[in-house]
Amino acid sequence: MTQSALDRARQYQDELVDIRRDIHAHPELGLEEYRTADLVAQKLEEWGIEVHRGVGKTGVVGVLRNGNGQDAVGLRADMDALPILEASGLPYASQNPGRMHACGHDGHTTMLLGAAKYLAETRNFNGTVNFIFQPAEEGVGGALEMLKDGLFERFPCNAVYGMHNRPGMPVGHFLTGPGARAAGGAFFDIVITGKGAHGAHPSQSIDPVLVACHLGTALQSIVSRNVSAADTAVLSITRIQSGDAYNVIPQSAVMAGTVRTMKAEIMTMIETNMRRLATSVAAGFGAEASVDFRVIFAPMVNNDAEFEAYADAAAALVGEDAVRRDAPPGMGSEDFSFMMEQVPGAHINLGNGDSAALHNHLYDFNDEAIPYGVALYGAIVEKRLPKTEL
Repeated sequence: MTQSALDRARQYQDELVDIRRDIHAHPELGLEEYRTADLVAQKLEEWGIEVHRGVGKTGVVGVLRNGNGQDAVGLRADMDALPILEASGLPYASQNPGRMHACGHDGHTTMLLGAAKYLAETRNFNGTVNFIFQPAEEGVGGALEMLKDGLFERFPCNAVYGMHNRPGMPVGHFLTGPGARAAGGAFFDIVITGKGAHGAHPSQSIDPVLVACHLGTALQSIVSRNVSAADTAVLSITRIQSGDAYNVIPQSAVMAGTVRTMKAEIMTMIETNMRRLATSVAAGFGAEASVDFRVIFAPMVNNDAEFEAYADAAAALVGEDAVRRDAPPGMGSEDFSFMMEQVPGAHINLGNGDSAALHNHLYDFNDEAIPYGVALYGAIVEKRLPKTEL
């Protein structure tokens, strides 16, 4: 069954490559995926699939029913691009300057479309498949937008599955593991307010740049001294901005960055300690500090049963040697996590071959990976919604 899924997916290769490259050439940022949503809806309708638009603003859900089964499976892909200027030089490179499919969401969308086509044609399942095309994965909150719009109330699922490409892993290989797979993520902004003065008279100032320097060092103590060695956390200050002139001590400074953890309680502890340090360090210099701390991603945790089912489906497709089931979790984040908090699910990586890294201006999704994603989506549906033999 699963081998025929791969063979059939390969028959769609040319059509799907054209779709993928069209999406790549017309990237759209989070919650602006109007053209992409139109294309997705058009293709689903062509293949006889019920289409629901505007789920979470620009999200699309396709619904395919077969037989009398009461169970439902959700398959999810992300659609948005990144604010990156593409430098690939490809004939289908971005036509929207400053926007680029540098994470492979064009490929993810295409693979889910291919799975929709495959399942609509073969119908080797008994139940309902919900094809979830999610907007705004790249830190803009698209999964939460769909959930706020009643995603699982309107389209109930017994299990949900997602996947992401992985540069550096051979095409036709898969990687997953039990438990936490991706870190929860937060973004923070800290505004330090001091007192501006002439650069030649620092005694007349409360220097926010000096406060930022000390606070930057102090914040690193949270991971090294407040997080247990048995847990995992990252705190990165990625931006410090202040001042406009060589001879002026500015009035304020802004620090920003990200926090990643594998446990929600560790994220809460880091936020608490960050607020304490920011307030106290600034006060020690006579300044003030305010902290805006926003949790953007929950930790993504594979359900044990769904992880095993997904890995088994992949192994049946490509062989056990091409499926790694014990991969360590990564510190990147994935907002599919919010869907997996509400419905048992699993996430897997598929090989993208020898490509540039994700979020790189030279990255391109490997079209040879498309049939493997299509076939695995189809295979997990056939495994979780088996057709009863009469």
